[in-house]
Amino acid sequence: MPAAPELISSKSPRVSAARRLAKRNFRGKEQLFLAEGPQAVREAAAYSDTLVELFATVDAAERYADIVGEARAAGARVHLADEDVIADISTTVTPQGLVGVCRFLDTPFEDILAARPKLVAVLAHVRDPGNAGTVLRCADAAGAEAVILTDASVDLYNPKCVRASVGSLFHLPVAVGVPVERAVQGLKDAGVRILAADGAGEDDLDDELDKGTMGTPSAWVFGNEAWGLPEETRALADAVVRVPIHGRAESLNLATAAAVCLYASARAQRAVGGCRSVTPS
Repeated sequence: MPAAPELISSKSPRVSAARRLAKRNFRGKEQLFLAEGPQAVREAAAYSDTLVELFATVDAAERYADIVGEARAAGARVHLADEDVIADISTTVTPQGLVGVCRFLDTPFEDILAARPKLVAVLAHVRDPGNAGTVLRCADAAGAEAVILTDASVDLYNPKCVRASVGSLFHLPVAVGVPVERAVQGLKDAGVRILAADGAGEDDLDDELDKGTMGTPSAWVFGNEAWGLPEETRALADAVVRVPIHGRAESLNLATAAAVCLYASARAQRAVGGCRSVTPS
């Protein structure tokens, strides 16, 4: 009969260190954050030098043996733990048995500009971590090259933000802590048109598409869901655009509006004459 696997103790310094990462000040000090669940851990393992440690229940290690193997191949230390230890580290109500400790991976803003992005999402004054993570996921799905979180926005590594991104955090460059004025001016200097998304915007998204103005490199600026964008931020944009409401809904939530805007730009950019369109030979 094989011996029972050795489980890490709840009193281990490694467990205590991981537990502290639920708090922002410890994340900032250690430059580490938590990624929970199989999808996030798999993406972290695939991202070079990001996954440092993996805590897994015996059951999860067997069920997700491929992910555990990828974690080990990436150089991460793997610790088997009982469910109580995982629950103690996890920030979710129903842990999925895998919790990874990852290095910060945000990208310098200057590196994003140097890459000459064609589609960018700028989160200005977005305080809700679920909204921020979901917009990041939408930007990834729409093919954006970068996401920028301004200095007035939520912590990128907040556990709720990481979970809401569903792994997209590991897919595209994200700059954090950039003042909105600097973000806008830097993108403008890089040849990017600035579009502020606002329900009270002077310009209609449908009209913009009909006029053919959406095919250029663009950055969408999204504000706080409760109060939108401040007037001083709106004034920085080349256009303030509203998503038309054709039915009786009062409004769209932030993530839904972001998905509509980003996909509108992505489609226009790939149309004939757009900045991503293929030039016939």
